[in-house]
Amino acid sequence: MSEYETFMEEKNKIDSYFDRGYQVISIFENLSGTFVDFVTGEGASEREVVQLQLLTAEARNYIAAKLLFVN
Repeated sequence: MSEYETFMEEKNKIDSYFDRGYQVISIFENLSGTFVDFVTGEGASEREVVQLQLLTAEARNYIAAKLLFVN
């Protein structure tokens, strides 16, 4: 898979979690990539935590921009 395809897959996953009302609770970075922990929103009956591993620099920039410019 090309770098662009990998980025688009990661971007779509990030957007999907935000669209479903998930919130970022932590971001951890190491040599294996960036790990973003999402949790279901406040209105959910049961809290679910999901971890997403980002491998591309573009995806790391994208999540940072989404967090900075969230309404």
